[in-house]
Amino acid sequence: MLSSVLAGFGLGLSLIVAIGAQNVFVLRQGIRREHAMTVATVCALSDAVLIAAGVAGTGALLQQAPWLITAARWAGALFLAGYAVLAARRALRPNGDALAVEADTSSASPGDAEASPRRGTTTRRSIALTCLALTWLNPHVYLDTVFLLGSIAHAQGVNGEGRWWFAGGAVAASVLWFFGLAQGARYLGRWLGSPRAWRFLDAAIAVVMLWIAARLIWEP
Repeated sequence: MLSSVLAGFGLGLSLIVAIGAQNVFVLRQGIRREHAMTVATVCALSDAVLIAAGVAGTGALLQQAPWLITAARWAGALFLAGYAVLAARRALRPNGDALAVEADTSSASPGDAEASPRRGTTTRRSIALTCLALTWLNPHVYLDTVFLLGSIAHAQGVNGEGRWWFAGGAVAASVLWFFGLAQGARYLGRWLGSPRAWRFLDAAIAVVMLWIAARLIWEP
């Protein structure tokens, strides 16, 4: 149980923290103190729905063709190994990219990540719709959550219990990341503006990916 939770948490977190439009949007709204908790809630709930759909849907498919469990195990391990190589390459040979988010916190207190929007800013509904679009219209989210996480979850146990513990770990990682990013954006915005910070982050991602890939191959 614990190993499945940790594997799901590690893989989920590794997939989520990569630089992308969704994380940039969460960070930006957190720095601006503009409906940051709303954005985090939308992202976390969307991930939970997609992860659950991936685990449940893939399970029905694998019951029809049990041999796909082995295929999914090896496909997932190869994908993770490739992802780890790319992350390690970014860590060793950075391209200079970093998150660039315009900070505007002059009228918000440091601890208020969900302050009322300032005059001229967008509404909560508009922010939520933008966040939904960034999440559900991104084709990579389906590869990561529905297919990849759903497939690897089934390698945690054919009785169905291990895969849901794995899914729970992935959902927990999503909740922790998005709410942590939104709440701590005022400080993370400065730290993540450094390419060196993303080198360390990519190095950690590479290690986690390789660990899970090896676990998929060698554990029965």
